[in-house]
Amino acid sequence: MTQFARTFLRRLIATGVAAAAVTGAAPALAEIQLQWQDRDVARMVSLGGSCNQCELSGRDLAGAAFTGAMFTNATLVGANLRGAEMVGSNFSGSDFSRAELTGAGMVGANFTGARFSRADMTGVMALGATLVRARLDSANLSGAELNGANLNTAVLSGANLQAAELNAATLANVDARQADFSNAEISMSNLSNGDFRGASFRNAELNGARLTGGDFAGADFRGADLNRADIRGANLSRTRGLTQEKVGQACGDASTVLPAGLSARSCRGILRTSPPRPPAPPAPPRVRNLVIASSQ
Repeated sequence: MTQFARTFLRRLIATGVAAAAVTGAAPALAEIQLQWQDRDVARMVSLGGSCNQCELSGRDLAGAAFTGAMFTNATLVGANLRGAEMVGSNFSGSDFSRAELTGAGMVGANFTGARFSRADMTGVMALGATLVRARLDSANLSGAELNGANLNTAVLSGANLQAAELNAATLANVDARQADFSNAEISMSNLSNGDFRGASFRNAELNGARLTGGDFAGADFRGADLNRADIRGANLSRTRGLTQEKVGQACGDASTVLPAGLSARSCRGILRTSPPRPPAPPAPPRVRNLVIASSQ
């Protein structure tokens, strides 16, 4: 074994990422790669293959690339994943509570039922990601790009989504009480039957969004755009910032609950859109040297 390989394996054992692969314990990570692109480019840890129920809590995986990985039900509580790439990978059921995910790439990845409670997800790129039933309570998603993402039945209570991009996203049946959507782009999105009580939509764009059946009691709509938004059956009682002019831009009916003195208008031909397909993950970068540690 070369000195480089020995150093590499010692590093894996020290981080605990491939302890099972090195010691011969229960099947774990199928493949762990350490890639060197150029001397003046920082090294990048690439994790691929399958690692069900991996324990990676508190690990420093900043800048790691999860290439088509299957990390279902993994535990990454408090892990450092700043700038990590999880494009096209499957993390369904995994726990990212209190993890550092600032600037991470999550395009087209599957996080069904995953937990991100109090995680820092500032500026993540999660276009077309699947976050169905995910828990994002009190998470920081400010400036995140979630266009076309599916957050059906997700928990967003107390989450910070300031200036986030959620165009053509699915936010149906979510629990987003006290969430902050101020300055967010939520046009053409589906917010139907969601619980948005006390949420802030200050200066948010909700043009063409579907709010049908949602509970927005006590929400803040000051400065929000609601042009052609569908508010039929929505509870907009006790909201702040709604005026007759603003309500008149939206499309409602007799079942729309509005603050006293306001009335909704009906619209014909309300446009419906489906979220775009998740973009295909990019090809892995070319490398000059490659070292692989495998459990097989």
